Amino acid sequence: MTFRTLARTALIVVAAFALTDCGRFGGFNGGAPGSAREVAEARGAAEQGRQSTTIWEALRKQRDDGSKVAVNRYLWNASLQVLDFLPVQSVDPFTGVIVTGYGTPPGGGRAYRATIYVSDPALDARSLNVAIQTRGGPVAVGTQRAVEDAILTRARQLRNADRRF
Repeated sequence: MTFRTLARTALIVVAAFALTDCGRFGGFNGGAPGSAREVAEARGAAEQGRQSTTIWEALRKQRDDGSKVAVNRYLWNASLQVLDFLPVQSVDPFTGVIVTGYGTPPGGGRAYRATIYVSDPALDARSLNVAIQTRGGPVAVGTQRAVEDAILTRARQLRNADRRF
């Protein structure tokens, strides 16, 4: 092997490494990063915006901390428990909507139907919206507020029972 062939091969290898490193910090921006802090910030910003890209990151078991579903589980379960006399027509835990059919409460004579919307993961009155109606139309505001209060009370009881364990 001659010196000229060796030099040409070395030049191609160096050029290949230089080109593969161009996109390391998000592309060429007119100059090299100035300080180590800028390099670290650029690398951190690139890693924060990056999704799981390697096969190992995709296969690694992800810890479920309950944040994937954006509703409060205590409000969700309390809604189903308080309004258990109503037949459930559809539920969607990802959007937080429970739709029930008409049902008569124990000891009552009027049929009710409800739509419950749990809008937030917080155990808060603002996270719960209940719409109740009869066959004749919407119920009184006091009745609706009493059902919301019963659901909130049951949700707090469920949370307190969970904390004991």
